[in-house]
This record gives sequence, structure tokens and C-alpha cells, in this order.
Amino acid sequence: MPGLVLFGRRWAIGSDDFVLPGAFELFVRLVWWIGIFVLYTVHKGQFNCPGGGLLHSYLLGLIILLASIICALSALVYVSMQGTISNPGPRKSLPKILYTRLLLYFPEFIWAVVGAVWVSDNSVQCEKTVINGVIGTVIASWIIIVFTVIGVVIVFDPLGGKKTFYLPDGVSRNLESSQSGQLLYNVKSSATRVWEKRIRLLCCCIVQDDDHRVAFTSIAELFRSYFSDTDLVPSDIAAGLILLHQEQDKMENCPKEPEEVLCHSPSSLVTNDLDVELENAAHYMLFAAAAYGWPYYVYTNPYTALCKLNGDCCRNRPTDSDITGSDRHNFHFGSILKITGLQYRDFIHISFHNKIYEIPFFVALDHKKEAIVVAVRGTLSFEDILTDLSADCEDLTLEEVLENGFVHKGITQAANYIYRKLINDGILNQAFTIAPEYKLVIVGHSLGGGTASILAIMLRNSFPTLRCYAFSPPGGLLSKSLADYTKHFIVSVIVGKDLVARLSMPNMEDLKRRIVRIVANCNRPKYQILLRGCWYEVFGGDPDDFPTELDGRNQDALTQPLLAEESLMVHRSPSYNALEEEPHLNSPPQYPHLYLPGKIIHIVEECSSRRLCSSDIKYTARWSNETVFSSILISPKMITDHMPDVVLKALNSLSQEHRSCLSC
Repeated sequence: MPGLVLFGRRWAIGSDDFVLPGAFELFVRLVWWIGIFVLYTVHKGQFNCPGGGLLHSYLLGLIILLASIICALSALVYVSMQGTISNPGPRKSLPKILYTRLLLYFPEFIWAVVGAVWVSDNSVQCEKTVINGVIGTVIASWIIIVFTVIGVVIVFDPLGGKKTFYLPDGVSRNLESSQSGQLLYNVKSSATRVWEKRIRLLCCCIVQDDDHRVAFTSIAELFRSYFSDTDLVPSDIAAGLILLHQEQDKMENCPKEPEEVLCHSPSSLVTNDLDVELENAAHYMLFAAAAYGWPYYVYTNPYTALCKLNGDCCRNRPTDSDITGSDRHNFHFGSILKITGLQYRDFIHISFHNKIYEIPFFVALDHKKEAIVVAVRGTLSFEDILTDLSADCEDLTLEEVLENGFVHKGITQAANYIYRKLINDGILNQAFTIAPEYKLVIVGHSLGGGTASILAIMLRNSFPTLRCYAFSPPGGLLSKSLADYTKHFIVSVIVGKDLVARLSMPNMEDLKRRIVRIVANCNRPKYQILLRGCWYEVFGGDPDDFPTELDGRNQDALTQPLLAEESLMVHRSPSYNALEEEPHLNSPPQYPHLYLPGKIIHIVEECSSRRLCSSDIKYTARWSNETVFSSILISPKMITDHMPDVVLKALNSLSQEHRSCLSC
């Protein structure tokens, strides 16, 4: 629902968000009131000790104050339970109750100070049980006050006083066009500055130069354009994700039509080399995982990694390998050696240097596959995250390619950096001088997979036999023409419902549109959605059949936005307009559709238990296409399916299964 308006500004909390925290505080206050009342009743008439008069007044006042707070909380919780997300009408009296509850904090603060002064008075010699009760009361009061202040800081919206300019469309129409445009420009500029300050605060620990400042502004503009056109609070988004997940599971459980099954079945022309590619992918995924260095090795071997690395940390670095960047105690290189199983002499170049648009990589000789492997590291630092989020599009100019296309700006700059190192510094020449008959293979996971893909495109003309294996690359990477071009030499491997492989601005806009639509048309209160959703995510069961306003409407009506949905959309962003206004093809959106690189192997998990982890998990793999990843899927495993250890486990399982079938 729209954010709660209080004290003349919008807050990042809805009027239906007080049910669960209010109920918890109400329970605490009730237990507290009962305890104080029992304490007062039992010791009534025994306040003749020094300081007892003040104690008697303190406890009596506390009982009355707690009773008032309990009444206010009861009313707050009851009113907050009324209505639905998009129907705040039954909750219109909530601001008045909230004002009353906030006023009660002033006497509570005074009482907490009085209690602290009384407890700290050494002249007080009352019964120890009473003193301990007052101490507990004082501590509880200050804890609640501190958590209340933290909560206010969390739900404070720096743009709360300006967001109201988005809401009244009629007001903007009555303004002069220049005045309206200036007003909108000021609001957008303020929003961009707020996001930029947030990003700078998160990245305060890294050295910031001109590249960082440009990236901060670009990313702030990205967040501003994405979040400025909706009036949803975080709990609305959580409820929308829960509803989408259950709706998605209901659709997956429905039997598919024969035509749909045929459309998703791989053709016999492309299944012949699937097993070969899976075996190669399982082999090269070791290199992609090794590029993460000691964090990955410790993560996958938590009990023995440090002991094993400790034996290598005191060894001298190999003189025949070119190592740049910081690797104190030789932990990174020692981990790479143990993960890949290679020798010191097999490494041509290793770079641990890490800045924005400059990511670590290494070049090694793989004698088993007779390949020169360039392995690019994925996201592991704040600098890498900034590279990921620099999602503007730029042209990639290539010779002998019929149609150039758009690419992800940040990842392309990272690929340019590695390209210059490989070519200008003669790293590849050195490698092919040592092993001239070997082929070139480029691998990477996540950000490394996207960088490896664009790097492979850049090196394709110079090395026609080049191969690239991109594991879980980001979805918004290449335009359609470049994605089709890469099908000859790039293989992408995606596991399950990996979120990153489906991440692109159009997909994010589509997700936002689906969230707005489903929360606007659900007829259940938000607290019921959240409680049942948490139960479903943890314990499983059948998806809840939440009634919505969409039920019973014909298909033509479903294409039209509902009144509740329109109330949550305050100003559509350029990419959202691109989704809704497809006939306007002459005006390209700010973020065009970008796709995964190369041919795509999609690995899915076959497990009878969806919630509880099973040690005997079976995987199946099939060739897929980019349209399968044109929508973000909600799942508890949407993050874990992206992790490199999960990808490696799935590939090893499939490769081992294939080898066992051949031996049989």
C-alpha cells in the first residue's frame, strides 16, 4: 500500500505493518504489567524503607503507564489488521492512534530516567526483590526506547517530504509545463543524491577515485529510476514475493499441455554433444571456482582448509610465474593450486589486483585438456559489486560481425582491462610460446562468466578455435545479435532458478510489475500473507489459494490495470514503459533487452523433498534457450543455485553419472 504519511511526510512503512511488531510488544507489555502488578500487590504496605515513598509512586505510576500503553497497542494492532494492502480505508484512523502511542513515549522516558536515578541511589535500602524488579523495569524501558529509535531510523525515508509530488497527477497537470518540469527535475535530482550518499556510505572502506565517482552516480541513477515509480514499502515487496512464489508453484504443479512439453524438449540435433560439454564444463568449473582463491577454499573446506594452507604460506612464490596484486601469506595462490591440482610451473600469469572495472584472473596451462586456460574471478568485493551494478549499455564494435549490439557497460570495461593485459603485456604470446599446440579456453563464474564471455568475443578473431565456458553469467549481458553470434564458441551453464542468470533491467521491471499487480489484487491482509508465507517457505505444504480480484475476470479484462494497481504506480520508469508500450518501437528504452551468452545448458534438480535438503540429489541437464530466462523465478534456492560450489556439485554429479553409464 502507499507509505504511511505521518508528521507531514511519507515513511517507508505501511499502516498494515504494525500487526506483528505491535503484537510482540503487546505481549511483552502484558507480561511486564502483570509482573509489576504482582510485585506492587505483594509488597504493598512495605515501602517504609529509605526511598520507599518514591518507589511506591514509581510502581503505581508505572502500572498506570503500562496499562495506557497496552490499550494504545491493542487499538493499534486491531486497526492495523483491517483492510488489505491496496485498501487502507479501514485503517484511516491509525495515524491518530499512532500519535497517541508516540506521546506515551515521553512519560515512559521520564519514568525510565526516574527509575535509573532511584536504582543508582546508594541510600536506598529496600527489599532486594523490589530493587531487582525496578532494575529489570528500567532495563526493559531503555531497551524498548532504543529499539524504537532504531526502528524510526530504519523506516525514515529521506525523500518522504518530496515523494508526495509524484502522487497527485491532477496537480501536475494544473501547473505550467516549465514549473512542472522543474519540480520533477528537482525531485529526481534529490532522489539521485540520496542514493549516491547511500552507496558512498556502503563503500566507505574502499579508496575512491574518478572511476568510483562516475560509477556511484550511474548506479544511483539506476536505483532512482527503478524505485521512484512505485509507492510500495519493503513489507509490500516481501508479501508480493511470497504470493508470486506460491502462484508460481501452483502453475508448476499443473500438468503441462503436450504442445508445451514438446516445445521444451531438446532436439536431437543438439543433444549429441551435451554429455561432452557437461564433462568439459565440470572440468573447467574447477578453474572458475579456483579464481575465487582462499575464500572459496575455506568455504568448501571449513575444517581443514586453514591447516592445509598453513603449510604452504611460508613457501616462497614461484619465480617462473608472474604474480601481481596482494596475496599475503600466499593463501590465494596456495588455494588455487589445491583446487586445480596444477603445479607451480603451470601458471603463466596470476593477477590479484582488484579495482572497479579491474578484476582478478589467472592464466594457466591445462595439460589434461591441452588448453591454455584464462580464468576470471566472480564477484567477491565491493569493487566487483560496483562493476556489476554499472548496468548501462554501450556499443561493442567488432570487425567482421554483421550487426554490432549492446553489452553491459561495467562488465565490458572489465573485459577490456583483461584484454589489454593479455595482448599488450604479451601474456598470451608467452603462453603459446610454451605450448603452441594448445587451444585457448576462457572460463569464469558469475561476474567472471560475463567478463569471460565478452573477452571471448574480443579474442575470437585472433583465436578462431577459442572456447568459453560461462558459469551462471548475469542475464543482462548481450544483445540478441551478439548472443546469437556467440552460440558457436560459448557455452553457458545455469543451475535451477538462479537469480543472477535472470537479472536484467527489463526482467526487474517485469518483476516489479508482477509484484504491484498481485499485491494490489489480493484480498487478504498483509499479516496473513506474511505468516502463511513464512510457514510455506520453512515447512512446505500446498500453496495457499489466496482469493484475488483477478479471479473470475475474463482475459481481456486482465490486460487492463486495476484501480488498486494504478494507485501503487506513481510514475513509470522508461524501461517499464518499454514493457507496456511495445508499439512505440522507434523510441528505444534506456535499458534494452540483453540476453545470456552462447548455447545454454540448464541443470535442474530432481528431488522429492523440496524443503528439506537431501544428500542424494539427482540432476538433469538439457539444452535451453534465452527465452526460458526472460522472467525472474521466486524460490528459496534462487541465491544458492548461483553459488559456485552448487554449480560444481551439479556438474560433477552429472559427469559421474555419465561415466557410470558408459562403464555399465
